[in-house]
Amino acid sequence: MKIYIDSGTTYTKILKISENKREYDVIKSADFKKQEIKNITKCTGHSLFDVKDIYENEVVALALGAKKYLEDNFIVLDLGSRDIKYVQYQNKKFKDMNWNNSCASATGATVEMLLKFYDVNLDDLKFNSEKYSITCGIFGLERIMDDVAKGLGCDVAISKFIHGIAFNAWNFAKNPDKICISGGFCENQCFIDSLKNYCEVVPLGRFVLVDGLAETDYF
Repeated sequence: MKIYIDSGTTYTKILKISENKREYDVIKSADFKKQEIKNITKCTGHSLFDVKDIYENEVVALALGAKKYLEDNFIVLDLGSRDIKYVQYQNKKFKDMNWNNSCASATGATVEMLLKFYDVNLDDLKFNSEKYSITCGIFGLERIMDDVAKGLGCDVAISKFIHGIAFNAWNFAKNPDKICISGGFCENQCFIDSLKNYCEVVPLGRFVLVDGLAETDYF
């Protein structure tokens, strides 16, 4: 059996392959046991960057995972708990990429914190045509707290915040007409609907990077 791991800040994605059978799983990274490292074929992600002999760069895993499913021309963007990255292919060849792991202007971890703090269910959030201009996550939080204190619904404020994240993600990818989304934000319908306000959106799911790790065995 081969085991591929993408261990992010909040969630760890797992792909197990045996006899051409693929099994996928997602667990909390806090529950991921490091002693299982000896059984891992290849890995990527923030939590495992120090395992050099089996570690693969996240952008490489993203590019190979997306290339397995997409056509010759695409931009795939992965928005995680604390970073954002994209890869662009044109005519079957790599064209461009970028990766921001120091300030992604409020990413997944911030949204999770807001949902927990205000006791809001993610599935209850609806697209809001208004957005917060989020140039900094801290300033974005201030806007939310100020507006909630003035009587704005918590769900509405968080929706405006997510719209701001979607707008930033589109700008980060250089305003394309179409973006393929990788990662947990694929399951955030408010984010997807917000991003659709600017371009066509194709959600690819959480497992693009682990699929990319499996593809590295062919190189």
